[in-house]
Amino acid sequence: MKILVNNKKAFHDYEILQTYEAGVSLKGSEVKSLRLGRGNLKDSFVRIIKGEIFLLGAHISFLQNTNSYFRPDEKAPRKLLMHRKEIDKIFGYVTKDGLTLIVLSLYLNKKNIIKAKVALCKGKNLHDKREALKKKDADRQTRAAISNFGKGKII
Repeated sequence: MKILVNNKKAFHDYEILQTYEAGVSLKGSEVKSLRLGRGNLKDSFVRIIKGEIFLLGAHISFLQNTNSYFRPDEKAPRKLLMHRKEIDKIFGYVTKDGLTLIVLSLYLNKKNIIKAKVALCKGKNLHDKREALKKKDADRQTRAAISNFGKGKII
């Protein structure tokens, strides 16, 4: 599994509850540009519209060497492919519990097909974000202290 595009801000802003795998409907030049790492999921989100799932706000750049006549919209909505039962189950979570759907990453699976890792998540408050950063920093310091202790260094 090779990760092409990652949504780093998602882990900071949301608490991830459950993840799903979905296929992505793309044009040929978009696949080429994703393989070159020219995508951005920073402000992207997922919506269920008329029983279908769409990725909105994702930016996939076009390539300069592709045909200028065929230039897809970089921020166009892209359809995500999932089973109907999964979509209905997710729709229930989103409507009842007020949860959010976001895309964590776009990656190549074993068969070289681009897939999206869709997450059902809950938004964090400001104090939760601060606590997460403090915990992350403390873990980093303890790992550094443990590794330096084994080498005979004292911090």
